[in-house]
Formats: sequence, structure tokens, C-alpha cells
Amino acid sequence: MPTKTTQGAKPKAGRNVAESRKASALNGEGMVSKVRRELHLSRREFSRLTGYSERAIVNWESGHTPDEPARRRLKEIERLWSRLAQVVKPEFIPEWLSTPNDAFAGLKPLEVIERGEIDRLWDMIFYLESGIAS
Repeated sequence: MPTKTTQGAKPKAGRNVAESRKASALNGEGMVSKVRRELHLSRREFSRLTGYSERAIVNWESGHTPDEPARRRLKEIERLWSRLAQVVKPEFIPEWLSTPNDAFAGLKPLEVIERGEIDRLWDMIFYLESGIAS
């Protein structure tokens, strides 16, 4: 049975272009490189921060689009950096991430994140911003 075509209907390619643009905004070349550059982190450190392999990071930075869970994680890391930059000078964030901290029982903030306890960093940021002693 032949299919009908509607005059004036947009070709599927048009939708793919729009989807490609949206994906491009979220791909490694954009988000991953930007966040990693802002944090002044090596791929190894960024791998630890995100929980994804160095190979995945290389792929994202060369243009492959991260999957949805990775994009959410990258966005969370970007938001964390943005909030940290409000309470810590941005140039000190990489050093801060790698320095043992009494607020985390001597763990480095990077280790806290690796353990899946990023909420502890968010709590710390809240207390720093509010001036409430923890």
C-alpha cells in the first residue's frame, strides 16, 4: 500500500539537524572541555570527579555525545563548580579538591565525591554561604 506524502511537510532531516544541534550543545566538545578547563583538572582527575573513565572523557572531548546519565553527572559537576566558585576563589578549587579536609574527616573533597557523598560538599557550601556553624 503506497504511503501518502503531505505537501509542505518538513523532511525528517530538518528534525535531525535540530536534534544534532541540541546534542552538540551537550557533547564533549562543549560541556566536558569547558568544565574540565575551568576546573584546571587533568583527565585523570576529571575522571575521578565524574566517575567516568579517562577513555570516555577523551571520546567526549573529541566530539562524541555523552549518554543521558553522563550529561546529568557533568551538569551536576558544573553546578558544583559554579557554587564553589562563590565561596572559594576559582583558581584554588583544584587544590582544594585534592587537599585533605577536616570537615570530611580528613578525606579530600575529591575522595568524598568518589565515594558518592557529593551531598556532603553541597551541605558544606550551604553552611559557608549561610554563615551557620556546622
